[in-house]
Amino acid sequence: MKNLYLIGGTMGVGKTATCQILKQKLNNSAFLDGDWCWDMHPFQVTEETKRMVIQNICFLLNNFIRCSAYENIIFCWVMHQQAIIDDILSQLDTVNCTVHSISLICSEQALRTRLEKDVASGIRAEDVVKRSIERIPLYEKLNTCKVDVSDITPEQATELILQHC
Repeated sequence: MKNLYLIGGTMGVGKTATCQILKQKLNNSAFLDGDWCWDMHPFQVTEETKRMVIQNICFLLNNFIRCSAYENIIFCWVMHQQAIIDDILSQLDTVNCTVHSISLICSEQALRTRLEKDVASGIRAEDVVKRSIERIPLYEKLNTCKVDVSDITPEQATELILQHC
């Protein structure tokens, strides 16, 4: 039985760092960051591009699921609506998979601190702070295992995922 880890969270919460550690801790694992499927210039969010990105994500995830070399598939993205998770899952062949749907959550202050550090380093644009903070409450509504990362490291978040989700 394969494991499919769907790890969501708002921008700056630590999804990528946590998933990179999870990839190292799990045997025969593959990691896909949904942002790789959105890396375009100019960045355009339309119904057409959203559909295309979801289709690309599902194509890649299904290929990892079908590949006998991988037991653990890890996917992260800003999945702030249950409809996004449901849409992705509806297009995946998960018959031989245990699906672990996880949301990384944190306090507004912890998120603000992380994002402001990224903005100061030139990693993110300043507008991401407001947009990301506005999404915090959306994650509480999801049918996911919640991991509060406000006061823990990505290594600790990974251990919680492995133990509880």
